[in-house]
Amino acid sequence: MTITGRQRGRTGHRRQDATSVWLRTPRATREGPALSPARIVEEAVALLDEAGVEGLTMRRLADRLGAGVTTLYWHVETKDDMVDLALDAIFGETPVPSEAPDARTWRDGVVGVLNDWRATMLRHPWSAALLQRPTLGPNLLARMEYLQAALVSAGFSDQRLTAATWTLYNYVMGATVAKASHELSADDRQTAQQRLHDQRDRYPTLSASDYMLQDDWDGTFTTGLTYLLDGIAADSAPVKGADGCEIASK
Repeated sequence: MTITGRQRGRTGHRRQDATSVWLRTPRATREGPALSPARIVEEAVALLDEAGVEGLTMRRLADRLGAGVTTLYWHVETKDDMVDLALDAIFGETPVPSEAPDARTWRDGVVGVLNDWRATMLRHPWSAALLQRPTLGPNLLARMEYLQAALVSAGFSDQRLTAATWTLYNYVMGATVAKASHELSADDRQTAQQRLHDQRDRYPTLSASDYMLQDDWDGTFTTGLTYLLDGIAADSAPVKGADGCEIASK
């Protein structure tokens, strides 16, 4: 049996008054519990949620895991790799529907997956700072697959499919970044709007529309997505059912 720290005094001799090892939780080894990819990524996401991208270091992550930095690097080679794994992991929090929508429900499918996409990123605001990175993880690719499958069911193909896909992708990403980067207090919004009002000769429309006071990000996202889908639907190829009649989408 291995002698634990509490069983030895400073001289290294066995302590006669030590509590029985069978009544005590065994002391963790220096490296702590065995690491797994899932556990590493889970802790990385938690650290990113707390400290952001700048606060994520391999040493801080290793400390949270109760492991040595060398051990962590054995599992994940670089911080960039860690960030990529964490970014993809958050998109696995909500599963993608197992079946793509059909020609009647493709719009509902697109709205659902993009709303979930946006909500995921807003739960983890640090993700907005990583949009310049290639998004090739399996969870995000599953969303892209679902999105394109929905558009295919609406009659899109080839270059039109590519254009529709990236239009929607850019919209959800841009809308998320806009909200994350324009989080102002009510007082700050009021001050900014007052400045626009004071310079209304230069900014007449922004002043009149209370530009800085508008804070309904969810409603704006929904309305904007409706505008986009109306335009996309107008350009979709007619899809016919088994009876040869054109199928109307929802």
